[in-house]
Amino acid sequence: MSEDLDWAGITENRLLEAMLLHAPRLGWTSRALAAAARDIGLTLAEAELLTPNGPRDLAALLTRKHDRQCLERLADIDVASLKIRERIRMGVLTRTDAAMEDEAGLRRWTGFLALPPHIPLALRLTWGSADAIWRWAGDTATDENHYTKRVLLAEILVSTLAVRLSAGHNRAADHLDGRINAVMSFEKWKAGVRPGDLAGRAAMMLGRLRYGRA
Repeated sequence: MSEDLDWAGITENRLLEAMLLHAPRLGWTSRALAAAARDIGLTLAEAELLTPNGPRDLAALLTRKHDRQCLERLADIDVASLKIRERIRMGVLTRTDAAMEDEAGLRRWTGFLALPPHIPLALRLTWGSADAIWRWAGDTATDENHYTKRVLLAEILVSTLAVRLSAGHNRAADHLDGRINAVMSFEKWKAGVRPGDLAGRAAMMLGRLRYGRA
């Protein structure tokens, strides 16, 4: 945890860790959040002050936690020595590994984000994760390719996590390699992809996560 965090930041992280302990039994719910608040000595009013959007705020905080852990693990990689497809493969697998360290709570988190009212939040969070990986990979595009790359990678992140949760690491890696082989030559990243179609596929995959299907 960063030493630069203020009380609110530190307490949010404590609340998240407590939430992860209750989520497997109570779901990613306000009830779990209330139990987590009690565990760390917060009143309900204090918890509501920290998380005015309730479990949605902690869902976003968990995403940022996994993004941060992913980038920390990738920090010492010599990116320039890797081909673009190797960078993306490493980024996706590292991001998935980071998420799986909170597997029990993550399953309830995915179910929460797969509910129709939360799909827009899920897509925004996944977009942010994709953006973080692309920036680590050295992407500097500022035209429409900037958006196409991130939407496409967001769909790959969601589908790879779905396979990892349902079938394990090896199947997820095989799935990721298949997706890369299908769509990730560099020129295909830059042309012929409609972001709206990819966003729809990501939303569909989130819906499948709700029922534990890859």
